[in-house]
Amino acid sequence: MTLADQLRRAEHDRSALIEESILPTHLNQRPIGMIGYGWIWVGIAVIIATYSLGAAGVGGGVPLATVILTIFAANLTIGAFMLLTADIGTEHGVPFAVYLRAPFGIHGTHLPSLSRGLVAAMWFGIQTYLGALALNGIGEYVLGVSNWFVWYLLFGLLQIASTMAGIRSVERLAALAAPAIIAISVWMYFSLEGIAETKGLNIWTFRAEGQMSLLALFIANLGFWSTMAIDIPNLTRFIAVKPGARGFLSRNRAVFLGQLVALPVTQALVAGIGGVSFIATGNWNPIEVIQGDAQGLSLLTLLLLVVLAQWSTNNSANLIPAALTFVNLAPRRIDYRIGVALAGVVGTLCFPWEILNNLFTFLGYCGAFLLSIGGIMVADYYVLRGRRLNVPALYDPQGQYRYAGGFNLAGLVAWIVAGAAAAWWSDYSVFVGFPLGALLYLALMKLVVLPRHPQPEMAGAEGFLATSEGVSWAYLGGGQFTRLRPGETAGAVVPREDL
Repeated sequence: MTLADQLRRAEHDRSALIEESILPTHLNQRPIGMIGYGWIWVGIAVIIATYSLGAAGVGGGVPLATVILTIFAANLTIGAFMLLTADIGTEHGVPFAVYLRAPFGIHGTHLPSLSRGLVAAMWFGIQTYLGALALNGIGEYVLGVSNWFVWYLLFGLLQIASTMAGIRSVERLAALAAPAIIAISVWMYFSLEGIAETKGLNIWTFRAEGQMSLLALFIANLGFWSTMAIDIPNLTRFIAVKPGARGFLSRNRAVFLGQLVALPVTQALVAGIGGVSFIATGNWNPIEVIQGDAQGLSLLTLLLLVVLAQWSTNNSANLIPAALTFVNLAPRRIDYRIGVALAGVVGTLCFPWEILNNLFTFLGYCGAFLLSIGGIMVADYYVLRGRRLNVPALYDPQGQYRYAGGFNLAGLVAWIVAGAAAAWWSDYSVFVGFPLGALLYLALMKLVVLPRHPQPEMAGAEGFLATSEGVSWAYLGGGQFTRLRPGETAGAVVPREDL
């Protein structure tokens, strides 16, 4: 059997730890460029809840310009953190849930990864519900028919089908939706500013009577994207990168536009629109404000923004992360497409229309535990392993990441303790969960775990890097991996189900 035949056959192997969509991506299986990744993040960043962040700041007595700058700075900060976890994807091509097998164990990974997957599925339900309301508004205006639940089912099925089509479909949708979202958002801004002017209000000099501190506003925005900050390898494993890019900057340069420009600029713009809406009408939701007076093309344009924003966010930020955690849970039974469908079902069964009013309280506690995962990931990847990762052992049921019965107590204890502390001090969860999780994990690993479970990559041995050395982790079947250069796999790699 030739190498090409072996690789093609191995792509469809399934075991307790292996399924095609959670195998490492090869360097020639990464289609997303810098611009495409930037468009994806424009689409992700425009969600209706973002408007409330800007309105909260303005209502808290902070000038609009200061609110926008604070939100920009907060998202620039979380974007920089995303760069750290993004390298797991660009260097090794493994998804978030599979990487967690290193700090948590091959079975221990399910507890933290599912905590993220379930939140992602819940967000899918909420976003789909908001999009369904907009579609129902279009249906009422054009057809004179109102039934939001039917629109929910149709919109949900459409999103699931487009995400099942793979990452290329997600990128194409983002390239279509993002420019439209930006254009409609600019139109919304000028419409709201016009409303404020008719009332004699200057949006840039307006001051409310609230007493919100800039630190509180900054922390609220940091926590907003903490979930995406930890599972960003799910996306960056598909970013085109030059083989042999040894430097961190050169290896991740295609990530910069999305994380350091598209995310903070778009978030600041959208939150600013929420602030202008509050100034003009006292309502943080500009969709409701403009919808109340809009007719004809203006109304349809506004509702189109809602649909595109929910759709583009759900594809990449909710359905993909949730699907991969479900695949990781039971690779023998769940493939990528089943995982996407399961994410849609779970997101619907959480009855998002019932929990929407209490969403941020719930997600605040979930975010506290997720932030501690981020601290553990960074400590594990950079401090302990020096970016070296024994990828074949991630898929080996008897390998080094088995630890004690498949669970690494150092990771699990650090996660639970740091997450509980962050939840207790929820107003400062960003500054509690991340550093505490990292420090506890490092201490427990060095004092308790490593003496019993040596990790060969930590000894600085060669052969545990991939992109930096111009190679890809390639699965040969039967639990066997090797590292191959792009030329060696060029004729052997078939399209994956998640491409």
